[in-house]
Amino acid sequence: MKLAILGGGGFRVPLVHGALLRDGGVTDLVLHDVDAGRLAAIERVLAEQAAGVAGAPRVRVATDLADALSDVDFVFSAIRVGGLRGRRLDEQLAHAEGVLGQETVGAGGIAYGLRTIPVAVELARLIGELAPRAWVINFTNPAGMVTEAMAAHLGGRVLGICDSPVGLCRRVAGALGIDPATAWFDYAGLNHLGWLRAVRVGGEDVLPRLLADPGALESFEEGKLFGASWLRALGAVPNEYLHYYYFAREAASSSASRGALLLEQQRDFYAEPSLAAWDRTRLEREATYMAETREGERDDLEGGGYENVALALMRAIAFGERTNLILNVRNGSALPDVPPDAVVEVPCVVDANGARPLAVSPLPGHALGLVTAIKAVERATIEAATTGSREAALRAFALHPLIDSVSVARRLLDAYAAAHPELSYLA
Repeated sequence: MKLAILGGGGFRVPLVHGALLRDGGVTDLVLHDVDAGRLAAIERVLAEQAAGVAGAPRVRVATDLADALSDVDFVFSAIRVGGLRGRRLDEQLAHAEGVLGQETVGAGGIAYGLRTIPVAVELARLIGELAPRAWVINFTNPAGMVTEAMAAHLGGRVLGICDSPVGLCRRVAGALGIDPATAWFDYAGLNHLGWLRAVRVGGEDVLPRLLADPGALESFEEGKLFGASWLRALGAVPNEYLHYYYFAREAASSSASRGALLLEQQRDFYAEPSLAAWDRTRLEREATYMAETREGERDDLEGGGYENVALALMRAIAFGERTNLILNVRNGSALPDVPPDAVVEVPCVVDANGARPLAVSPLPGHALGLVTAIKAVERATIEAATTGSREAALRAFALHPLIDSVSVARRLLDAYAAAHPELSYLA
């Protein structure tokens, strides 16, 4: 089985490779990137990581996309248009206006989407031409927005993944003292905007038991982040990224730039790459994840969830290993009151035929209102990115719940367009 990773010079690629070494199944791994220097650095790390491992995939690098996509079965899309310097600018320009700059939420997420979607759509078109039988697993953020844009060309053959829902479900199961493999998790929403509403074991919803126990509720990441009293008021456990909405004032007041931090952390690694340097930098990266929203240490410093989701998804399709996964897919009729062609994040059955979203219970009014508002922002961003409409881009900024003024939205759009050459298409 042949796998191509687009964005193959990215820092997290060794996590995927490490999972492939443990899992098997992939015989050939092609890394594609527009930056030959970053490709060479990651190639060196993968060679060290595979030393002495029997049956390790053959690895090669390619800067030519057609070469990378030749005869592939799966494509992992993990690009970062503008690099970490672009992320740093996104954050700094948002902070200058007193709004959140996080790369997938609010102003930063819109700016990142405007840079990324034109490239992702062109990749989707080329994949459809050059590798029409390949399945595309999208890692690229903002994951739901990018997956929806790519689906216009690839349909159900592009699936978006995120490790936040599976991590949330695993932590809730641990707090309940149950095996997550024996439970059904009623989770639904959009990427980085979802809620766990029920945990069913043998037909019984055991989540109320957790919500009634403040000690158990605050024993894991999301419980500490939101607080037991707020989770009881919601009657659900939100995705950690909802902290940016529920505690918007506190989050926006932080001037820390994660893009700047990661850029500094990774500079030395790419200058002198090695497996030891990569691992040291990775642990530093994980230790500071969402640091602006937390006090104390993160529960899962080893991280590494998303590559396991990707491999489970790939194996289910390649080998017919039927499984249930929470994915970003076209809604169909799974989530009531959300358009059928909108990409949502819901549980899916996955097998050799791909992913089929499962029907979930309707969102409560407060959650549906937020999902509807953010989906409108995502679609305005996609419209701007695919048509060049500056009006659509302004609408995306102005309609976002975390941007509190059309005047601020207009200044943000002007600032981002001036700072990012990738946005020169906006007219």
